[in-house]
Amino acid sequence: MIIAVASGKGGTGKTTVAASLALAISAAPITFLDCDVEAPNAHLYLEPELMLHKDVGLLIPKVDQQLCTACGRCAEVCQYHAIVVLAEKALVFPELCHGCGSCTLNCPEDAIREVPKVVGELEAGPAVSGINFARGTLNVSEPMAAPVIRQLKNWQPFPESAIVIRDVPPGTSCPVVESILGADFVLLVTEPTPFGLHDLRLAAQLARSLGLPAGVVVNRDGIGDSRVDEFCRKAGLPVLMRIPMERRIAECLARGRPLVKSYPEYLPRFQELYTRIQSLAAANGSEVTLAQIELGS
Repeated sequence: MIIAVASGKGGTGKTTVAASLALAISAAPITFLDCDVEAPNAHLYLEPELMLHKDVGLLIPKVDQQLCTACGRCAEVCQYHAIVVLAEKALVFPELCHGCGSCTLNCPEDAIREVPKVVGELEAGPAVSGINFARGTLNVSEPMAAPVIRQLKNWQPFPESAIVIRDVPPGTSCPVVESILGADFVLLVTEPTPFGLHDLRLAAQLARSLGLPAGVVVNRDGIGDSRVDEFCRKAGLPVLMRIPMERRIAECLARGRPLVKSYPEYLPRFQELYTRIQSLAAANGSEVTLAQIELGS
């Protein structure tokens, strides 16, 4: 089972929930993937020993100007405008290239070859409680996180686990889409504030558009108002857990201590959360799917 822990808004406690969920069910074989490759921080809670390393690369086109006739076919087939023809010369913009290879395949003069470019790194190793931990890190100045996430998902440094938890980047952009593709369930972490509600709507729309079952964890419960609960009720999104706004919780997290380690009474709550996720994922297509209403209303 693959559980993607996501949030439309950064800072809602997504990694807090993901790490505590992994620790609560670590009796089973479990792999934790930190897909927030622009700012990975799950290692602060899970303390992995990162023993395995692998570069993430893209194949970027390089044009042989002596063979190029400036016919423009490469620019025609590039969906990302990473190669253009100006003044009878083909120019490549590596920052825009997704490494799809279309320009190389379609060049009638065989004037384009592909050269590797390292854009990030994958790391893996054992973490606390026997958790298999892996993360991706995007190189500074690189604009595209999705290729690193895609290779992290496909990397197999461990034996196959029965449970995979993906700590998803915040937002609803391409890295988020890549992170939750292929998941069995999306756990949306939010807070009962206007910003939390706004971004929860966007994240819920994304889950619905991908046909994925979803549920909600309300963090910092007790602040704000009841509009998040009202939205979840209208959208058919089950609220699976609430974590109250308490100073003691903030203090333990600030020290890098997982919630279930500092306060053992949360251990059965996260185990129950996993049980509910299992039930909802198994029932996908009925009560789990988001209500067929306009989520933005």
